[in-house]
Amino acid sequence: MIRQTISEGWSLGVGQAGEELAARVPGSVYACLLEHGRMEDPFWRDNEGAALALMDNSFTYTCRFTPAGGITGCKQALLRFWGVDTLADIELNGSPLGRVENMHRVYTFDVTHLLLEGENRLVVQIASPTGYIGAHGGEAYAQGSPDAMGGFPSLRKAHCMFGWDWGPRLPDAGIWRPVELLGVEGARIQEVRVRQKHTGGRVELSLGVSAVSPAGVEFAATLTDPQGRVTAFPQRPMGLAVEDPQLWWPRGYGAQPLYTVTVRALVEGREVDRWERRIGLRTATVAIEKDAWGESFAHEINGVRVFAMGADYIPADNILSRITPARTRRLLEDACAANFNTIRVWGGGHYPDDAFYDLCDELGLLVWQDLMFACAAYDLTPAFARNIEAEVADNVKRLRDHPCIALWCGNNEMELFAQEGLWVDSPKRRADYIRMYEYLLPKVVLEHAPDAFYWPGSPSSGGGFDEPNGQARGDVHDWSVWHGVQPFTAYRKNMGRYISEFGFESWPCLSTVEGFTLPEDRNLYGYIMEKHQRCQMGGALLAAYMQQYFLRPGDLDTALYASQLLQAQAVRYGVEHFRRGRGRCMGALYWQLNDCWPGASWSSIDYTGRWKALHYFARRFFAPVLLSCQEEGAMSRGLGVNAQPAGWTPAMTLCVTNETMGSRPALVKWALRDRLGRVKREEVISLLAPALESAWLDRVELPEADIREDVLTYTLWENGVQASFGAVIFVEPKYFRFADPALGCRVEGDEIVVTARAYAQGVEVRNAGEDLVLSDNYFDMLPGERRVKVLRGKPVGLRVRSVYDIR
Repeated sequence: MIRQTISEGWSLGVGQAGEELAARVPGSVYACLLEHGRMEDPFWRDNEGAALALMDNSFTYTCRFTPAGGITGCKQALLRFWGVDTLADIELNGSPLGRVENMHRVYTFDVTHLLLEGENRLVVQIASPTGYIGAHGGEAYAQGSPDAMGGFPSLRKAHCMFGWDWGPRLPDAGIWRPVELLGVEGARIQEVRVRQKHTGGRVELSLGVSAVSPAGVEFAATLTDPQGRVTAFPQRPMGLAVEDPQLWWPRGYGAQPLYTVTVRALVEGREVDRWERRIGLRTATVAIEKDAWGESFAHEINGVRVFAMGADYIPADNILSRITPARTRRLLEDACAANFNTIRVWGGGHYPDDAFYDLCDELGLLVWQDLMFACAAYDLTPAFARNIEAEVADNVKRLRDHPCIALWCGNNEMELFAQEGLWVDSPKRRADYIRMYEYLLPKVVLEHAPDAFYWPGSPSSGGGFDEPNGQARGDVHDWSVWHGVQPFTAYRKNMGRYISEFGFESWPCLSTVEGFTLPEDRNLYGYIMEKHQRCQMGGALLAAYMQQYFLRPGDLDTALYASQLLQAQAVRYGVEHFRRGRGRCMGALYWQLNDCWPGASWSSIDYTGRWKALHYFARRFFAPVLLSCQEEGAMSRGLGVNAQPAGWTPAMTLCVTNETMGSRPALVKWALRDRLGRVKREEVISLLAPALESAWLDRVELPEADIREDVLTYTLWENGVQASFGAVIFVEPKYFRFADPALGCRVEGDEIVVTARAYAQGVEVRNAGEDLVLSDNYFDMLPGERRVKVLRGKPVGLRVRSVYDIR
């Protein structure tokens, strides 16, 4: 096979203007116009509207290219588009090749009789996406999330491009993945299916090869182990037993060794095509068994049930060509730095590039993979069914060999909203839903990945509209906190089996806000700030929670900081509760990891890559061995300042959760202290934390606690080393009588030393550009010193603050 990437010689024309701009492929319309200065930054202030209006045009990509040597002499020439966004007519040398209509698909055209030896002219005419959904907005299937543009479900394009409650309406267009010209030299490998059978401490690998080939073609296959040793597969059948296999594990459970399978097509001893993939030797399913609480729902890797810790991933930029492998690596490595072992790829975006999954394989991140259907109703016509079946087949075949893939999920929240009477709101739509997600799509997934686990939707109890968000079975989305305006402690009422979505919104830091505003814009309730707050009630909800927990911030910078602490504390309440219930609950994936543009959202890492308070909290609450505290105070009881009953006593219960493969001897120390750190009562407890379990300590009443001035601290020690430190207070922070901690800091080598004279909550260390990444931040500390390492950024222009400064 001769392969030629057609990435040079492209131009872009907008509408009927006639002007052509030099264009990059892969790329997009917005990226091209920005590069040539023909549009303003769509993220700046309210430029989104002008950028959206550009999408009312059609766009023409034109390329003049000469085939690489030998391609025109091949028996067959193919032109492959790995991704066109979205509706386009394609022609080569004036002859139509076909129409494409799905950005999630791969399209291949036979151009054997159209290809010229010299210069060829390739034209891709892309139709207006906004024009299309406008024309189809009144059709039966064009119903979905009110945060997006009407008609978005009618187009197989990343739904969030049309707006969501965390992102703008910027439905970019273009050729977003590579274009290849292929010269077929007598044989072409169409597909290789790798199957694994794990028995008796060995792995039997079998290969199924399909090809377009003449008689006389032979296939030679090899397996290269992680140390570089090569073993040949026999020709027929292509099966190989791997003795003493090196198993692939999720992060925290073992290593991530990767093997390479290579298949070569040979004609008369000459290699004419090659297929190569990295694989991991592992079994992966979801354990669903009857138990005392209903039915289990847990990732089971190599027979071990894993508690999923992580977050939901959305496209990392509205301009997809800016999502580079380097940027993806930084994001996923930052997820690992926060002790993630799982990422959920949400169904309203797109299927990420191979680089995303390669990194997840290397880093040991399990992937919950949604199919790209979210918050909408679809009319299942025969043409639509063929389109989505081809889409799912393309992506399952592309991704199935990645060991990181833990499950395939049909959609996001549609079964849930059907139960609530939204969108899937008629007998026909309910029938179409069942047919799509419980018949057609699982059939395609299991046809191409027969060893995979398929789940009909998220949340779901298994399908059939049977209590899809029930807590006894399947996965749960919990929005009681935030959308439901419940206190953080409401999470403790959730006894679900796997919490795949929950979260709390915050603003990014001031430096990020300055990147899309002018000074006069910087008011939380002003026009520009609210253009970057896409949750319809987001401002009101954040204000309500702010009033409930903190004193009123005196300026924007403090308000942004307070919003991040609210977010971090809210999610901490949830995760710590879910982890304390390990065995019953087996997953905590918060919404969301990242952003597609700068603004208010539920992310723990903002658009610029800056860590919010939540990401540091995640580093602590996803620690493999976690000591957490279930306090019983005025806040946790929901009593309020004027409703504390006579004789009520604060209390607490500690819990050690061990998400490692071995038992861990530990020492737990807790102390009730006054606000100056002086001990009023303390205890030391020695225990053995069992592997993959949670161990509760005895409940302790604290009648001597002054709930407005005392803090409970708790520390976990392993082998004489402090593994974790935590602190809780028994009232909302606004009612606590903080003493001035007189915070200070200094730099010593690669460490920052923070000093305090009193108990300080939510200590933030930041530099002038607010781009530091530290070993810890937004932490509580007692009087004395606290050392943190600088992991990224320069410790210049340092400032520190705490909850004491929210006033």
